[in-house]
Amino acid sequence: MESKTVITYGTFDMFHIGHLKLLQRAKEYGDKLIVAVSTDEFNEQKGKKTLISFAQRSEIVANIKCVDEVISENSWEQKPDDIKSYKVNTFLMGDDWKGKFDYLENLCNVVYVPRTEKISSTQLKKSLINFTSIPKEDILRAFEVIEVLKRDFE
Repeated sequence: MESKTVITYGTFDMFHIGHLKLLQRAKEYGDKLIVAVSTDEFNEQKGKKTLISFAQRSEIVANIKCVDEVISENSWEQKPDDIKSYKVNTFLMGDDWKGKFDYLENLCNVVYVPRTEKISSTQLKKSLINFTSIPKEDILRAFEVIEVLKRDFE
């Protein structure tokens, strides 16, 4: 029986449960999962700012149990060549990309899977910005209040 290869693409910055679920779902479509991680240079071209370097993001993804191989994503145009080079049967992306890669259907099966609700790298970055915008003095005061409350309840 011929093995089936699946490929997906992403930045995978601030790796979270949504990323993990996407990769687990992707692996269900085949025997081999290839993940193309966007390089820092490509993210820059896309106007995307990452917090974690390409090397570290690639290493994180490579160490996920369901991932068989990690390659670099250097451009939008490389997808058809990757599909041919790696003999890909299924191209899979989150449904926030629905319709954007239908042009690949003449090369392989194109699947869009539902995103994990209430989680995204963009949301995490916004939360981080909000958290870091709290004045240091307010955070220190909050810790002091917590310490006082802890003593009162001991």
